[in-house]
Order: sequence, then structure tokens, then C-alpha cells
Amino acid sequence: MSTFASTAQAAKTSGTSAAPARARSGTRRGLLRWLFVAPALAYMALFFGYPLIRNIVMSFQHYTPKTYFTGEAPFNGLDNWRAVFADELFAGSLWHTALFTLGSLLGQFTIGLALAVFFSRRFRLSGFVRAILLLPWLVPMVVSAVVWRRILDQDHGMLNSALHAVGLTEGGVPWLNSPGVAVLSAILVNIWIGIPFNMVILYGGLQEIPRELHEAASLDGASPWRTFRSVTLPMLRPVVTVVLVLGFMSTVKILDLILALTSGGPADSTQTLGTVTYQLSFLQLDFGQGAVVGNVLILISAVFAVLYLRANRADFGKGK
Repeated sequence: MSTFASTAQAAKTSGTSAAPARARSGTRRGLLRWLFVAPALAYMALFFGYPLIRNIVMSFQHYTPKTYFTGEAPFNGLDNWRAVFADELFAGSLWHTALFTLGSLLGQFTIGLALAVFFSRRFRLSGFVRAILLLPWLVPMVVSAVVWRRILDQDHGMLNSALHAVGLTEGGVPWLNSPGVAVLSAILVNIWIGIPFNMVILYGGLQEIPRELHEAASLDGASPWRTFRSVTLPMLRPVVTVVLVLGFMSTVKILDLILALTSGGPADSTQTLGTVTYQLSFLQLDFGQGAVVGNVLILISAVFAVLYLRANRADFGKGK
């Protein structure tokens, strides 16, 4: 009886002494985790957090080139915000940004998915053709815009010359000179640039779908379209989400393509939030109002980032 009591007491003493050791070990592991994460957190705070906070503060200041010499940027409350929201150019740029983004994403994704499905069936020289189709994505956007500006020139452009040669047009089509057509032209050029990215990512997603699923659907008598709609698309959904969100992020803030292609014209018909930010900040030198438009862009991107994270969480939950 006494032996049993002494053994129990020894175990209790051992457990009591082991508890602080486990606590110290857990604290040490937690500290090591934070040490590994610290460089990334410092990088994010320095290169993302500080500029973001500085841009928000600037939107409430009267910030001009004089500020760089005097250091004085007095707060003016909501004056910058009121001025921007009351400007018809801002309202028009919102509409143009939405139209440009939606049209570009729809065209890029649809054509990219069609090409990905096409190339998923191996054939001779398929790799070479895929490599050729990657060229628009590899060429700098400014270079692509300059080339397309020459192609779409109303008087001497290659496209109008080809249309005239086959008898489809009598005079030159004002691809970049008409307010109604210029937006469509910018969308088409951006679609051409973004197709390779969509094709490559979606092609990689298609390769991860087990062929057994398609074979089982075929044995059950499903048509190719039914198989694509009921098997391929659901399996491809996580990749589709990534493609659309990344495409949105790169399209909604686009600047260099518009500047090189139309400079926001004609008659401000291709002004987007990105070009308005550039115009206010670097042409009119009103950095406070430029920061306001930049904050609107950040807010729009943040909303879609949250939607992306929620969609990914939902997919992960279904996978579990």
C-alpha cells in the first residue's frame, strides 16, 4: 500500500516538474515561429503597409510640389474627396474601368479556356504552337501598345488596309479616334495580351483532372458538352478563381497600355481610374486628389481579394 502511494506521489511530482518544461518548450517553439515570420512581416510593413498608410493620409492633405521643399502639407479634411467625387471625369473613369475590366476578363478567359481545352488534346507541334501563342504575354505591354497603335491607325494602319483590300470598308475605321470605338479597341488589345496567361494557367489545371473521370462520364453516355459542364468545370473551379482574380487585379489598375495606346482619349473616352490617378498626380501635380483615386482603386482591389479568399475557403471546406 505504501509502495503504491509512493509511486503515485513520484508520478505526481514528475508531472508537476514536467509542466514548466513543456511550457518553456512551447514558448521557445512559438518564438522560433515568429522569428521565421518576422522578415516577411517587416518586408510587408515597410514596402506595403507604410505606402498604404501614407497614401491614405495624403488623401486628406493639401499635398503639392511645394510640400517636397517646405515639408508642409496641411490637412484639408474631405476637400480632396469632395473635389474628386464631384468631377465628371472621375465618374466617367469608373464606368470605363468597369467596362474595360469586364470586357477584358470575359474575352481573355473565354478564349484562353477554349485554347487550353484545344491544346489538352496532344497533337504534332502542339508545344511549338503554344510557345508562339505565349509571345503577346512576354512582350512588354508598352511595346505591344505601340505596335497596336500603328496597326489600328486610321489612315495608314495595317488593319484598315487589309479591310479595304478585301472590300469590307471604303474609308478607314477610326479605331482609336472615335470615342465609341476607342474603348472597344483598347479592350481587344488587352484581350490579345492576356490570352496567353489564361491559356497557360487553365491548361495546367486541365492536366490535373484525372482522365478516369472523363472516361467514366463517356461510358455513362454523357455528351462532350455535358462532360465539360459537369466534370471539367467543377474540377477546374479553384484554378478559374485564381485566373479571374489575378486577371482582375492586373486589369483594373492598368495604366501603361492606355497611355501608350490612346493617352486616355479621344474626349476622355478611355480614361480609367489608373490614368486619372496618373493625370491628377503627375500632370496636374495635385497629389492629394491623386491619392484619393488611388485609394478607391485599393478599396476595389481589396473587396475582390476578400471575395477570392472567401471562395478559396469555401472550396477548401468542400474538399474536407
